[in-house]
Amino acid sequence: MFYPSNSYSILSNELYISATQKGDRIALMQDKRLIEYHFDETEHQFSVGDIYLGTVRKVVSGLNAAFIDIGYEKDAFLHYHDLSPNINSLNRFTKEVVAKKPVSLRLKNFNPDPQIDKLGKIVDVLSKNQPVLVQVVKEPISSKGPRLSCDISIAGRYIVLVPFSNSVNISKKITSKQERQRLHKLLSSVKPDNFGVIVRTVAEGKEVSDLQKDLEGCVEKWENGMKLLKSAKPRDRIISEMDRAASILRDMLNDDFDSIVVDTKETFDSIRTLIQTIAPQKEKILKLHTGKAKLFEQYGIEKQLKSLFGRSVSLPSGGYLIIEHTEALHVIDVNSGNKSTQEVDQEATALHVNREAATEIARQLRLRDMGGIVVIDFIDMKKPENKRDIHEALKEEMKSDRSKYTILPISKFGLSQITRQRVRPEMNISTRETCPTCGGTGTIQASIAVTDLIENNIEYLLTKQNEEKISVIVHPFVYAYYKEGIISRQMKWFFKYKKWVKLIKDSSIGIINYHFLDKMGDEIDLGG
Repeated sequence: MFYPSNSYSILSNELYISATQKGDRIALMQDKRLIEYHFDETEHQFSVGDIYLGTVRKVVSGLNAAFIDIGYEKDAFLHYHDLSPNINSLNRFTKEVVAKKPVSLRLKNFNPDPQIDKLGKIVDVLSKNQPVLVQVVKEPISSKGPRLSCDISIAGRYIVLVPFSNSVNISKKITSKQERQRLHKLLSSVKPDNFGVIVRTVAEGKEVSDLQKDLEGCVEKWENGMKLLKSAKPRDRIISEMDRAASILRDMLNDDFDSIVVDTKETFDSIRTLIQTIAPQKEKILKLHTGKAKLFEQYGIEKQLKSLFGRSVSLPSGGYLIIEHTEALHVIDVNSGNKSTQEVDQEATALHVNREAATEIARQLRLRDMGGIVVIDFIDMKKPENKRDIHEALKEEMKSDRSKYTILPISKFGLSQITRQRVRPEMNISTRETCPTCGGTGTIQASIAVTDLIENNIEYLLTKQNEEKISVIVHPFVYAYYKEGIISRQMKWFFKYKKWVKLIKDSSIGIINYHFLDKMGDEIDLGG
């Protein structure tokens, strides 16, 4: 079954959303440190949580699994263990809705079928060409298609709705016996028949009105999806999960959030509507970025992205991590670097660097969304209590991770093993750039200095086109060149043209690239 987990943090959280032509770039910061980065493609399909009307293409008894066509280039995978005990009820209901038979979409007076055997065979449940309602639990990764479940669930802010079930389950993170009993009694009394409920951690201490509103919203989402199912064709998406930014806010928005900044009016309006629904008191923290500099540039996110996604990641005291990726697993090597010369006691040095590494590794796993098996080669420590200390430190740092994970104690070889749930492709950003002048060859055939081109264009725009006020977006190296000196080159332009030229630095563009903006902030077309 799919449902997002929750996390708490005593640190402040800031969310930045920058729109591009291909989709939204989303950065989650804690105390100005980047901890999550996502790219939410505009046309992205097969997201975790999406519900599709699929068609059984093949049933493989040897795997006890089926391959389902939901429109992806490769058939999606559905194992028997992911069918849900109530698969027969789901299949009968789906068949009746598709056939437009008179059936309550809210499952009123629905008589459930017997649950299937946990150790049964998939050939007894599914057959070739059968329509089946499925939910994506793992996005397409590498050469594999999506992974599916028939244990359908609709995630809300406080609860997760489970059709064809009648149980009420409480998050294990709610430890108060009295609160667990209150929530169980409350949800049992308000939930509709034939719907189960999983109570999320953030529901702790919430009023009945908040929980009931969230519950009704989930039931309504299910009902609207079933209305679409009536006229749906195979491969159609029936219910969509929220986009990435909205789901982060739904799962994490609490008193620790103190800033949400977006750079388009459209995103601003959609996020404001969401906040008004889930946490009206936090509406004031939403801001629309209107500055000339790009959002990620102004808040230092671009710089962090470039420095955090490389093969080598630095630690505060001089140590560093080497992160390697293979098809089977990820390997992280911890190195002391120049830290080894600062302390006489080798054990103390190893302990200090390993503690810093534990903090950064937890951040890197979340930032890159690394999943599967992760093997960490810590610096060797002889004392068992130091190994336990690093193991506990790693567990503590991983607490805020919203993915499911398991951490094994450090072995006698100094290795720690982590398994982390991977439900979407790993985030990766290229941190190596090809020289835009030589194209990586190391030689320049013919090139005119970029500064000459910029200054020629400035003269043309200010004297020939009589532009009143212009801005130039340049690489930080070029920006520094124009700003250096007591009387900078930028100041000399002012003396020459009697007009001020504003410089804007942008590390996301190449060193020989630049853009001119007019006084309205629109890009000036300089022609061929």
